[in-house]
Amino acid sequence: MQQLVSAAVFAAEKKSNNPIIPSGTFIFEVVGFFLILWFISRKIVPLISNAMTKRQELIRSQIEDSAAAKARSEAAEAEYKQAVADTRTDAARIREEARVQGQQIIVEMREQAQETAARIKANAEAQLETERQLLVVQLRQELGELAVELASRIVGHELTNDASQRQLIDDFINGLETGPAPDPRETAAAGS
Repeated sequence: MQQLVSAAVFAAEKKSNNPIIPSGTFIFEVVGFFLILWFISRKIVPLISNAMTKRQELIRSQIEDSAAAKARSEAAEAEYKQAVADTRTDAARIREEARVQGQQIIVEMREQAQETAARIKANAEAQLETERQLLVVQLRQELGELAVELASRIVGHELTNDASQRQLIDDFINGLETGPAPDPRETAAAGS
C-alpha cells in the first residue's frame, strides 16, 4: 500500500500536461466521489425515500378522506333535497285532503241544515194542521151552539134532541161551506 501511495505521489510530482491521462489526485477524487455516492445511497436516500413515501401515503389518505367526505356531503345533500321534495309533496297532499274534507264537511252541514229545516217545516206544518183541526172543531162547536140558539129563537122552541141538533148544525155548516143559501124572496122575484 505504501508503494501505491508513493507511486501516486511520484506521479503527481511528475505532472504531465496530457489531459487524457488522469493524475493521482483525480483517482482519489473519483474514489471519494463513489464512496460519497455509496454512503448517500445507503443512508440518506432510504431516509428521504421513507419520508417521501410516508408523505405520499398521508396525501393519498387525505385525498381519499376528502373524496369520501365529498361523497357523504353529496349524499346528504341529495337526501336533504329528497326530504324537502317529500315534505312539499306531503304538504300538498295534506292541503288537498284538508280542502276535500272541508268541502265534505260543508256538504254534510248543508245536508244536515236542509234535513233540520225540512224536519222543522214538517213539525210546523203538522202543528199547524193540528191547530187548524182543533180550531175547526172548536168553531163547529161554537157555530153549532150559536145555530141551535138561533134556531131555538126562530122556531120558538128548544131543540133538545141531540140528533136533530146535530142535523141542524151539519146543515148550517154545509151551507156555510158551499156559500150563502139563496134568499127565497130573491128566487120568487126573479121567477115572476
